[in-house]
Amino acid sequence: MPIIVNLDVMMAKRKISAGELAERVEITPANLSILKNNKAKAVRFSTLEAICRELDCQPGDVLEYVREE
Repeated sequence: MPIIVNLDVMMAKRKISAGELAERVEITPANLSILKNNKAKAVRFSTLEAICRELDCQPGDVLEYVREE
């Protein structure tokens, strides 16, 4: 999939655990794991907004497009 989720990078920069972020964003740890491990097929804007709010970042810091060749 050409969309890469760099959530683990931003979490490391902000020194926040997956469990803590999941709680703050109000999603299950399992759903955060699916997103973090590039297994998600979609993400709600409300979830992305909450992640960006909690990590103090922009959507482009979390999501990256990589052209498939």
